[in-house]
Amino acid sequence: MICVGIARGRHRHVIAEHRHLAESGVKLVELRLDYIQGNVQIRRLLAERPCPVVVTCRRPADGGHWTRSEEDRLLVLRTAIAEGADYVDLEDDVAGRVPRYGRTKRIVSHHDFTGTPSDLDSLQRRLAALDADVVKIATMASCQEDNLRMLEMVRGADVPTVGLCMGDIGVPTRVLCGRFGAPFTYATFHEDRQLAPGQIGWRQMRDVYRYDSIGPATRVYGVIADPVAHSLSPAVHNAALAHAGIDAVYLPFRVTAETLDEFFFEAHRWPLAGLSVTLPHKEAVLRHVKAVDPLVRSIGAANTLTFTADGVVAANTDADAAVESLETTLREHGHEGLVDVDAVNSALVLGAGGAARAVAFGLKRRKIDVTVAARTVDRARRIAAEVGCKAVEWASRHRMPFGCVVNATPVGMHPNVDESPFEREYLRPYMVVFDTVYNPENTLLVKEARQAGCRIVTGVDMFVRQAAIQFRIWHRREAPEKVMREALKRATGSAKQPA
Repeated sequence: MICVGIARGRHRHVIAEHRHLAESGVKLVELRLDYIQGNVQIRRLLAERPCPVVVTCRRPADGGHWTRSEEDRLLVLRTAIAEGADYVDLEDDVAGRVPRYGRTKRIVSHHDFTGTPSDLDSLQRRLAALDADVVKIATMASCQEDNLRMLEMVRGADVPTVGLCMGDIGVPTRVLCGRFGAPFTYATFHEDRQLAPGQIGWRQMRDVYRYDSIGPATRVYGVIADPVAHSLSPAVHNAALAHAGIDAVYLPFRVTAETLDEFFFEAHRWPLAGLSVTLPHKEAVLRHVKAVDPLVRSIGAANTLTFTADGVVAANTDADAAVESLETTLREHGHEGLVDVDAVNSALVLGAGGAARAVAFGLKRRKIDVTVAARTVDRARRIAAEVGCKAVEWASRHRMPFGCVVNATPVGMHPNVDESPFEREYLRPYMVVFDTVYNPENTLLVKEARQAGCRIVTGVDMFVRQAAIQFRIWHRREAPEKVMREALKRATGSAKQPA
C-alpha cells in the first residue's frame, strides 16, 4: 500500500486533494499538519474523510515545518487521537508523552538526516517498545549497503515496520520495502514537491514501479550509474515489463566508483536478476563478472549484466544498437546497408568512454573508416588502438570531412542543453549526424544538424534498441519496442516537442 502525503497550507486544499486521491484508488494518506497555516482544525480535516489517514505534525529537526511551540504541537497530536484519526505519527522522543486512546494506531518514528545508524535492529526494537503498532525509521543513505541493512531490518522485524532510506541513493528502499514486509511506503502527492529527500511521486510509484504488484517473487532489475537520478531506463523497462505481464521491477541504483566493489561484494543479498550499466562503470564492472560474450571481450566494456546461479554474465548491446540505428536511418533514405555507401564511408566518434568504444567497434566491424576524438587525447588513442582505427586531438575534430559524426559524450545532455560537441559551421548536408544523448532527444547538435540538412539518428533510436536487446537477453522474448519508445518520449517530454 502507498501512503500519499498531503502538505498544503489551507484546509480546503487538503480536503480536496484527499478526495482526489481516494477517488484515484489511494487507500491511505498522510496529513502533514505542520504545513497548515493558522489554527489546525482537526475535526474539519477528519470529518467524512474518504479514506484512512495518518496524522503527522513534524518539527524542523525531523524535516517538518512546525514553527509554534512544542506544547501546541503535542496538543494537535492528542486532539487528532481524541477525534479518532486512523493513525498518529509520534517521534520516538515524544511517544511516551502521548498515551494510547481509542482505536487510533500509533506509528512511532525516528528520522536521521545525517546517516544510517550501524545497529538498525536495536533501534527498531527500542521504537517498538514504545507501544508502537507500526515502527517507522527513515535515515539518509550513503551507499547501497545502507539500503540493504534497512530492508533486512524490515524483513526481520516482529512489529510491522516501515524502513526507508532517504536521498537518491535510498530510492530502492521506497519501492522494495513492501517486498520485504513493510505495511506501506510513502510517496508525495506532487512529483515536484518532495516531503523528504528522494521521495517519489505517487503516480510514478503506482504507474511506473507498480508498487502494489510487487510481491515476494518479484524479480528485481535495475541500472547502476553515478549519477542515476536522470536515468530514464526505469521508465522504459518498467513499461515493457507491464506490457508483457512479467512479474519484475526495474530500479535506479546510484553506485559510485568508490562503492562499486562493495556493491558487487554484497550483490547476493539483493534479489537481483539483471542490471544495466552506464557511466562510469561500463569497464570497471568486468572485474566482477564470471563470463562475457564475444562483443564484451572485443570492446572491453559491458552495459548488461545477468545474474545466474553460476555467476554474473556480461553483455554489450550498445554496438549492435548503434549500427542498427544507423542502418535504419540509411534504409529510410534509400540505402540498403553501410558498406560502400559513399556518405558513410568514414565516421568521427566523439568521446572516449564505454559508449564511444562500443560505437567505434560496431562501425569498424561494418568496414567504416573510424576516427576517434576526445578531450583527453591519450584516452582516444587507447580506444583507437583497441578498435584498430585512428585518433585525433579534440581541436582537430573539424578538419576532415567525415560522412558520419557520432556524439558519444554527455555534451548536450540535460541540464546542459545549450552545448554541442561539434560546431554547426562544419556540418554539411551529406553528413549523417548521430547523437547518443537521449535526454533531450532534440539536442542542440541534432537541431543544428537538421537545419544543415543532415540525416539524423537520435539517442532515442539507439537507447530503445539497446534496451530492447537487454529485454530479450533477460526475459527470452521479443521486446515491445513501440511501448518502450513511447515510454521514453513521455518521460523526456519529447512527444510534445517539434520534430
